[in-house]
Amino acid sequence: MEKTVPAAYTPQSKRRKPHGTKSLAAMKRISASAFPITKNATSAPAIAVRVVTGEKPPENPAIKTGAILSADRIEQLLDALASRGFEVIGPTVRDGAIVYDRIGSASDLPAGWTDEQEAAHYRLQRRQDEALFGYSVGPQSWKKYLHPAETKLWAAERQNGAFRILNNEDKPTPPRAFLGVRACELAGIATQDRVLLGDKYRDPIYAERREGAFIVAVQCSQSSPTCFCVSMGTGPNVKAGFDLRLTELLDAGQHRFLIEAGSERGTQVLSQLETTPAGDADFQKAEAGVEAAARNQVRSIDRAGLKELLYQNFESPQWDKIAARCLSCANCTMVCPTCFCTTVEDVTDVTGNHAERWRRWDSCFTLSFSYIHGGSIRASSKARYRQWMTHKLAAWIDQFGSSGCTGCGRCITWCPAGIDITEEVHVMREGGNSANT
Repeated sequence: MEKTVPAAYTPQSKRRKPHGTKSLAAMKRISASAFPITKNATSAPAIAVRVVTGEKPPENPAIKTGAILSADRIEQLLDALASRGFEVIGPTVRDGAIVYDRIGSASDLPAGWTDEQEAAHYRLQRRQDEALFGYSVGPQSWKKYLHPAETKLWAAERQNGAFRILNNEDKPTPPRAFLGVRACELAGIATQDRVLLGDKYRDPIYAERREGAFIVAVQCSQSSPTCFCVSMGTGPNVKAGFDLRLTELLDAGQHRFLIEAGSERGTQVLSQLETTPAGDADFQKAEAGVEAAARNQVRSIDRAGLKELLYQNFESPQWDKIAARCLSCANCTMVCPTCFCTTVEDVTDVTGNHAERWRRWDSCFTLSFSYIHGGSIRASSKARYRQWMTHKLAAWIDQFGSSGCTGCGRCITWCPAGIDITEEVHVMREGGNSANT
């Protein structure tokens, strides 16, 4: 039975398309999944497997090996992951969008659905085929599962006149397999790894969820108008950070996946599937699809001297123009795969006998975020938007050595005012004149 998906709201003021703390051993276990290995897959039984080792090309590029998994056997992949104790999280259709949730079977995947995106516009549409991954990215990122929106830190009760901390040991999070991770999203995960695991103070909540996560990446064969990962150097080609990589291939009467391993665990799972060796034509079709996705991107950010440009334009009048439209709703930070700010809240029941401390996502767009003794130091929308954009594209580089933007385009799609970060950078470079402001 075909699912009915309500159309999303489209603002009437749609804008014009722009121009152009774990132990060392635990950390090693995280790295085994986060980064590709360099071992050969010689132990894989009776199938031709290409073990991808990141950006470094194979010694003989003319020799390509891989496996073909027919679309009607994708259930085998889900079963293989479940048999290893993984809870499979992947894309599914809900509430008029493609979101990430628990996948019980292949029927939960968004077969035949794609998305239409523009600034302040998102709508699902039916495809002319039954592609399982024929969409771009939805409102959620994998941050939802690795850096959850709210987490209870502890609970306490008043007992016999004394304040007692309860046994707050939560049930361990089940190991998860993420199915359908795009290149820009892998870049987002790597960025959060750097922020939340790579410094002196590590986030144990993130580390627990990140450790052992199994990544099934999917190559993009199409881009939405809001994508700009090519200009950010993060996609659409998946190069590293995965256990398995899928490329969906659709021909007349044929629906299959090119599947490649990027880790030992990926090789082991792949060996359980009923596959056939991939040929040169399969690799050529896969590469052509990714190249087409790259060519079709209409938005971009010129990163040359971008950090210096934003620092030099701290007092640009363009910030006032943005502030006149910005609602300070924080949508952009909620959908961003790399934003990581949180706040801590203490709550009690009405009797005052039970108290809890929660960690929740926060945003630099909220007035209280920059509150210090005497008041907030960013009282205006102008100051808050400038903080977000300058941190994301400039100060982040000073802090962590790379940009905080992956080019996924979510902030453009889900901003109700249609503010476009790529266009704002363009305006800064052009001196403040644009039809988009």
